[in-house]
Amino acid sequence: QVQLVESGGGLVQAGGSLRLACAASTRTFSSNTMGWFRQAPGKEREFVGFITSSGDNMYYADSVKGRFTISRDNAKNTVYLQMNSLKPEDTAVYYCAERGDYSGSGAYSNKYAYWGQGTQVTVSS
Repeated sequence: QVQLVESGGGLVQAGGSLRLACAASTRTFSSNTMGWFRQAPGKEREFVGFITSSGDNMYYADSVKGRFTISRDNAKNTVYLQMNSLKPEDTAVYYCAERGDYSGSGAYSNKYAYWGQGTQVTVSS
């Protein structure tokens, strides 16, 4: 059974940093693009960024560009989200996902086949 498990969330002050990790049990991890999304209370799930299978290419939402960095270690079946200069508006549940549909943009949640349970990130002002 495919399983994605996020970790590393928590409470941090504005301007601080957190590093999220997502460990995958899937055998297809190293072949697939991995994405990060987030959902704040009362809001729709929002794209954060993705990294291609080789780790050579990343794409970020404008709201996090220059502050967040996605990386991956295919030997460990793990993808990371380094978050710096955090703002209160970054507060959300963060989800990792493995892409299954390669038609169109990877910024849409319906392109991802498997999802983690999410980890809470809270940024205090």
